Amino acid sequence: MQVDADARTPVLNRLRRAQGQLAGVIAMVEAGRDCKDVVTQLAAVSRALDRAGFKIVASGMRQCLADDGTEGPPMTEAELEKLFLALA
Repeated sequence: MQVDADARTPVLNRLRRAQGQLAGVIAMVEAGRDCKDVVTQLAAVSRALDRAGFKIVASGMRQCLADDGTEGPPMTEAELEKLFLALA
């Protein structure tokens, strides 16, 4: 399964945002910034990754439910559940 075309751009944008935010967190730690500022920025990284992950899972669910016969068997309910739980 692949991320569907409608989800690809938002997923990549969120992952790139998280990448930039993570670089900011690293710079803040290296500069000895206040822990509150670092944690706040780290929470933003986590949200961006979570949103990208949920978008990927939703894309997989749409493909699974559509069952259009492309590239192998559809995902099972257990596999989808495992994906969701991995994001928690």
